[in-house]
Amino acid sequence: MARKICVVITARPSYSRIKTALTAIKNHSKLELQLVIAGSALLGRYGNAIDTIENDGFEVAEKVFMVLEGENPTAMAKTTGLGVMELSNVFYKLQPDAVITIADRFETIAASIAAAYQNIPLIHIQGGEVTGNIDEKVRHANTKLADIHLVASQDAYERVIKMGERPETVFNTGCPSIDLALEIKQNSKLDFDPFKKYGGVGELINWEDGYIVVMQHPVTTEYKSAREDVIKTLEVVNELNMPTFWFWPNVDAGSDGTSSGIRSFRENNQPKNIHFFKNMEPNDFLKLLVNSQCLIGNSSVGIRECSYLGVPVVNIGTRQNRRQRGNNVTDVSYDKDKIKAAILERIANKNITSESIYGDGEAGVKIAETLANVTLEFHKTITY
Repeated sequence: MARKICVVITARPSYSRIKTALTAIKNHSKLELQLVIAGSALLGRYGNAIDTIENDGFEVAEKVFMVLEGENPTAMAKTTGLGVMELSNVFYKLQPDAVITIADRFETIAASIAAAYQNIPLIHIQGGEVTGNIDEKVRHANTKLADIHLVASQDAYERVIKMGERPETVFNTGCPSIDLALEIKQNSKLDFDPFKKYGGVGELINWEDGYIVVMQHPVTTEYKSAREDVIKTLEVVNELNMPTFWFWPNVDAGSDGTSSGIRSFRENNQPKNIHFFKNMEPNDFLKLLVNSQCLIGNSSVGIRECSYLGVPVVNIGTRQNRRQRGNNVTDVSYDKDKIKAAILERIANKNITSESIYGDGEAGVKIAETLANVTLEFHKTITY
């Protein structure tokens, strides 16, 4: 009998982190995919990730609406609590053989708690990494609740074992997002019109002679400065006057500050060089990145996929604090002069080598094969 693997996707970035594994699970003779879409992945203002998921041919078993308004730490805590309640019912109904929770977003721990408390084997994807933000705490908490660990790098593999997990339960599969990056590397042509396909708002910029991409999220531990932080980046990008594709932030504490900062700047300054988008399909987004001159902001895509693709990145602030990174990344603080100088230097310096820190492009297949053969348990003891 095929193992029922329940994968919980709670936000748009999580889809690219798991997409190729979903395909491999769906196609594996020993596995049955149960896909649960929850949180902001269901919400239009964050890009309707579920539309992309369903258009890619995946059948959704359950939808879980759990995001509370507020976009502050209290709303995050309540969203997570509601997620525990709702996902507990979903797992009771679906009766999976194992549950997969993805990475480190604040609400992912809801799936971990709901599974672990019901004696369902929990599999954590992409544990063992280091960052700032609430993600740091959530990621390691997920690790301690999980029974099987599918990590994305050798550094993460070693760290999870140091955290007291049994080596036979830890597997370095790489990150499925690198599988997508490998596809893009082999066919990197920007073969769609961003405006025609995704709409967005703002000026129809002339991007064909070169452009930059911006994706800046709030830092949950610094959420009160989110508006001020994003306005600094907006001012720099506006002054540089380079064609720019700017993407809306994730749902986190402070995202209302980031969003209102973008809206007010747009209305007051009407920048001629910036076009704003909510979301793109993962492959299209990577095509946009690989053909860009630079990515600016604090998204993990700059650390992971861009390292593999050789895309220059200016990483601002503490959100990716201490995450293992490649030679493509320049780190700066929220200082306008430093941000501007780093962008200009990165665009001028093309001496970047591709690095395979987070995998070799076969993570999805490796994950499915591991899930089909690993011993599934829901009890463990720390190793020291």
